[in-house]
Amino acid sequence: MSEQDLISELKWRGLIHQSTDEAGLDKLLQSGPQTVYIGFDPTATSLHVGSLMQLMMLRRFQNAGHRPIALVGGATGMIGDPSGKSEERNLLTADQLDANVAGIENQMRKYLSFEGDQAALLLNNFDWMKEYSYLEFLRDIGKNFPVGAMMGKESVRARLGSEAGLSYTEFSYMLLQAYDFVYLCKNHDCRIQAGGSDQWGNVTAGIDLARRMLSKQVFGLTAPLLTTSDGRKMGKTEKGTVWLDPEKTSPYEFFQYWVNVDDSDVMRCIAYLTEIDQDEYNRLAEATKSDPAARTAQKRLAEWLVNFVHGEDGIRSAQAASKVLFGGEIEALDDHQLGQIFADVPNKQLNRDMLSGEGLWIVEALQLAGLATSSSDARRGIKEGGVYLNNRRTTDMNLKLTESDLASESVMILRRGKKKYALLKFA
Repeated sequence: MSEQDLISELKWRGLIHQSTDEAGLDKLLQSGPQTVYIGFDPTATSLHVGSLMQLMMLRRFQNAGHRPIALVGGATGMIGDPSGKSEERNLLTADQLDANVAGIENQMRKYLSFEGDQAALLLNNFDWMKEYSYLEFLRDIGKNFPVGAMMGKESVRARLGSEAGLSYTEFSYMLLQAYDFVYLCKNHDCRIQAGGSDQWGNVTAGIDLARRMLSKQVFGLTAPLLTTSDGRKMGKTEKGTVWLDPEKTSPYEFFQYWVNVDDSDVMRCIAYLTEIDQDEYNRLAEATKSDPAARTAQKRLAEWLVNFVHGEDGIRSAQAASKVLFGGEIEALDDHQLGQIFADVPNKQLNRDMLSGEGLWIVEALQLAGLATSSSDARRGIKEGGVYLNNRRTTDMNLKLTESDLASESVMILRRGKKKYALLKFA
């Protein structure tokens, strides 16, 4: 991909929300390989869906021949960015920050190439900020910041007008992030900063500081935030944030999130988060319009992202887990995976001793699971062929369940009819 192709691609994908001097940025990109950076706040040990959009932006620049810098905010994370927040974040301890930085650094290495002529750089702003004393920072950096300009930033105005207000600590965040741009420009010839649209105030502050301190023109570019059509941030479920770490959000849960994206949002997600080309994008858009019930675009989005984030093993695991809900074979799934698949299914905790000796009578098991109101109701269900043990039909009314009938370490799955599931958990 050439530099000109990059701008064209960002435009058709809708990824340019704001930019400073777009003509100048075009000219810079066409003059040869450039360095671009995006900052990531280490607020958790894993990146999330919103972070993925920024990682993909860096990846697109790298694929076009530019050098990306993924900047982890070990220093700025001690304060917390007030942009887009209605109240002050809880400050993290040094140990929490160290764990978070280590976690997201490892994740970033999966999505960017750290080899070759335009090898990505993974930097931590604590490495240069730790050298500054408070007085030195005020003298060298603070004197270049007009307070009036800072007060004019939307992120500051919004918080000043809120009930929570804005602490001096958070007010200082803009100075730290702006200096990151200056440091990277001076030491790595980084001339471009990108980020989400909520970072516009911080980006332009960095551009102004670079002009004042280095007498250099640098450029800013922001992308829209990843939101639903009604303006809500994506990447949130009833259970919480959708993470990139499989220990926090399993490949199955990750797959289900994307396969259930609304028709009004799916094409924007494909444009923002994947490397699916424009021709395929147009075909998927047409398929969504002509036959929305088939969810062709959602399935393609889910498969692409799970494969990208979790690899081939992740997509196989997610697909196998999805089939289980529709009566598929239950193979090589553990307690944790089954718990995720059947998270909303009624379950009953039982003593494992019930599976020893002669075992637990299937008729009694159906009643304990709430799938039969009486022994005669249970027998009727078995006789009619509507009872399933671990998704396999059972017709033996005298069946005794033992440990050999467990679907995983301690879980047994009963089903009556097509969709009425229950879990028995033996401990």
